[in-house]
Order: sequence, then structure tokens, then C-alpha cells
Amino acid sequence: MWNEPEQTTGAGEGEPRPWTVSELNGAVRTILEESFHPIWLTGEVGSYNPYRSGHVYLTLKDASAQVKAVYFNGSSACRSLGLKVGDQVEVYGSLSLYEQRGDYQFYIRRLRMCGVGDLHRQFALLKEKLAAEGIFDPAHKKTVPYMPRRIGVISSPSGAAVKDFMKIALARFPNLEIKLCPAPVQGQGAAEKLARAVRFFNRVGGVEVIVLTRGGGSMEDLWPFNEEVLARAIYASRIPVVSAVGHEIDFTISDFAADMRAPTPSGAAEQLIPEKRVLTDALNGLNERMTTAARYAAERASGRLSRVMASKVFRDSMRLALERMQRVDMLMQAASTALTRRADAASNRLERVRAEFEAYDPFRILNRGYVYLAEPGTGRQITGVGGLHEGARVRAILADGAADLDVRSVRAAKEGKNGRRELLPLVTAGPFGETEQTIGERND
Repeated sequence: MWNEPEQTTGAGEGEPRPWTVSELNGAVRTILEESFHPIWLTGEVGSYNPYRSGHVYLTLKDASAQVKAVYFNGSSACRSLGLKVGDQVEVYGSLSLYEQRGDYQFYIRRLRMCGVGDLHRQFALLKEKLAAEGIFDPAHKKTVPYMPRRIGVISSPSGAAVKDFMKIALARFPNLEIKLCPAPVQGQGAAEKLARAVRFFNRVGGVEVIVLTRGGGSMEDLWPFNEEVLARAIYASRIPVVSAVGHEIDFTISDFAADMRAPTPSGAAEQLIPEKRVLTDALNGLNERMTTAARYAAERASGRLSRVMASKVFRDSMRLALERMQRVDMLMQAASTALTRRADAASNRLERVRAEFEAYDPFRILNRGYVYLAEPGTGRQITGVGGLHEGARVRAILADGAADLDVRSVRAAKEGKNGRRELLPLVTAGPFGETEQTIGERND
């Protein structure tokens, strides 16, 4: 807690020294700060004094009491909320004592309008729900045209927001066509009327982009732009929607659902509409560059034409044509000669193949007196006496036919001189009986 003042010689024996005012106020401040943790406090703004330093001094009251409060560096926050005397607010902070004056006061850390806590919860829940459904999905967002000529505006016709938008838009590009669909921008039922205006433009058409706008205000004032009915109307719109609601620090559900968010109504005009002067300068620059490029291309074409006209083709075209005809005749003659040579070579190769084929023709061999022996039943060739025996039947195939023969005798060849085999005498039948005759020798 705190320490009592030490005993001094000025006080009676056994009596404590008197407290000073500073000591008392310090002790009270310690008690307050240690006894009260940060809390939320609600009340009506009884006085409101913002200072140039950025601090705000105010009193909070109810029907029977009041307390002083200070909000250090809170001037900007209070100004954005439009805070004024008589507003019901909720503040978060701690209790302490200003020792120099002996005033106990509430030190504010956060300030919001009454009911904003519930609105924040509703805002967070709706944002989470719509995000899960894909209402804020970037893939669904439509492209806002670069230079819209016809713009539909939804706002209160008496509000400063629509006047700011139209003033800046027409100053940047006077040829614009702006169509205003009046709708309330705050209060009960405003969200449904705003959604109806979005559907109206989609039904009637005639605009390239829809601007949904209003000026700044408290969260309660901006609440129609946080309602589900308007978010779904924006999502279903075939025409791109720009949300320009409140100040730059204000965010609404409509901002997330729209195809483009502008920080302020005037910011929407600047983002949507380029300055006519800038466009005119750009077009003039393009026109100048195109003219220069065309002139340069014409000069290059003229130079090429002059060179072509001076070439041999134009000076002696007939002679060049005859030279080309002669060249064609020479190429055709060379091609004909090459084809003839290839044909002759192919014919010679064919003749050689035919001669080789005929040389191996078995009937040509048989015509030379040879006989082909085979077994009558199987047709298997008989190439030696090992496969023969007396009484066996063989089939002899000759050049002009075949004959079935009976084997009367079988003799094997003898080895002759110099490793040559000598054919055995053959038994032939003649008019004088059987005789033997040796018909020659053959190599092994």
C-alpha cells in the first residue's frame, strides 16, 4: 500500500508526523490504480474539449453523477466518430488521480459510440458468413471500365458526397453522362432501398458502372452499407459496382462485396475518370508519333521504289526473261538426262538379276542331262547310294517329266588317283545282253 510519514522532532512523542497534500494525493492515486483494473465505462458526454496537442478532455455523466476523463492523442479518433456533447459513449481505460489538482479522472484508451460493440460483432459475423459463401471472392469481381461515359450514382441527392463526386467527375471530363438514383444512406430501411437502386440500374441499363456513395459518419450512420441485403445485391449486379462510402479509414461490407473500393466519394471520381486534358495530351502525342512514323515509312518506301526502278529488271526486262527461259530449258534437259541414266542403270541391274535367276533354274540344269532322284512317297531327295538298296523304287525327275524306277543293283564309287573318285561301271542292257561301261570320273 503506502508508507506513513516518519516521526520527526516537531511532533509529540508517539504521534505520527502530519501528511502533506502531495503525500495524500500520491497515496490515493496508488490506491486507485492498484484497486481498479482497466474497465469499460458508459456514459453521456457532458463536456468535450479537444486541444491542439491532440488530447481530448471531457466529462462523462449519467442521471446522478459525473466523472472527468482524458483521452491522450484521441482528437483524431473523436473527430472521425463525429463526437459531440450529448453522445452516449463507451470508453475503456483505468482510474487514477491527477495529483496537482486532486481530481480523480478516467484515463481513456479506447472510445466508441454506445452500441458499437454489438455492431462490431454483427459486422464480424456477417463478414465471415459472406466470405465463406464467396461473396468477396476476387475471381467473381468484374472489371471496372477504364473510361466510362455513362455512370450511375446511388446516394442521397442532398448529401455532400454526391456533390463532391459530380463536381470532380465533370471537372475531369465534362462530356460524362451521370445518372442519379436517389436513395437514403442512413436510417431504418435504407439498406433495402439502396439494394433496390442497384437492381434498378441492372434492370434499366444505360450505365457502364454503378457508384454507391455517401460521406463519413459513425458506425451507426454507415450501418446500411453493412447489411446483407445490399451486399447480395452488389454481388448479383451484372454492372460493375464501385463502393465509395465514408472516409479512407472506414470499411463496410459493401466495400468488400463491390468490384472496386474508393477511399472517399471524390477518390471514386479520380479513380474512375481520367482527366480529359491528360487524355487529349496523350492523344496529341500519339498522333504526332504516328504522323512521324508514317512519314518515315513513306520515305523508306520511296527509296526502295527508286532502287527497284533503277535495277536491271526494269531496264532490260525482256532480256532477263529470255535468260530465265534459257535457264529453265537447261535445267529441264539436265533433269531428262539424269532420269534416262537412272532408268538405264535400273534396267541393267534388272537384267543381271534375271540372268542370275535363270542360271539357278533347276530345269535348265535338267536340260543338260541331269536327273533328280527322290523317294516316290515323301519326295525327299536322294543324293547318295547310302539311301538305296536293290529292289527299291525311286522317282527320276527329268527336264520334260518323271519316271518311277526299280533299283536292280547298287555300287559305291571307288577312290581314284589323286584323291579323285572313279564312277563304277554301269550295267546296261543291249541287244547282246548286259554289259558294263564306265562313263567317267567326278571330283569328291
